[in-house]
Amino acid sequence: MIKYWPTPIAKQHDPVVAEGMNNMPKFVFSRTMGKASWNNTRVVEGDLISEVKKMKQLAGSGMAILGSGTIVSQLAAAGLIDEYQVVVNPIILGKGRTMFEGVKDMLSLKLTKTRSFKSGKVFCCYEPVV
Repeated sequence: MIKYWPTPIAKQHDPVVAEGMNNMPKFVFSRTMGKASWNNTRVVEGDLISEVKKMKQLAGSGMAILGSGTIVSQLAAAGLIDEYQVVVNPIILGKGRTMFEGVKDMLSLKLTKTRSFKSGKVFCCYEPVV
């Protein structure tokens, strides 16, 4: 993400998304990264679950998780995800990690929205069934 969105190429090809990505607050959960260089980025070193519970109490428009299946699995298991947005890409790899690797209990979800694209991709929104 940091290798693309702050670049002139990103600003040229997708200026609206680049502006949003570069200006929005970002949190990186890491045990090894000491400092973040991307604009509006804070490294969080504490316990993931505790820190996200604190963040959810703050005013704001919500959070999105980009690029970490491990974080999704931990937050899903803790019941801290309010909406799952999944894009189904019609490619079969035949191997790889599952999206919810490490989640031990079944999660019941309710489909709330879908959108199909000419490419064959399907965007799906789900909410947890409580």
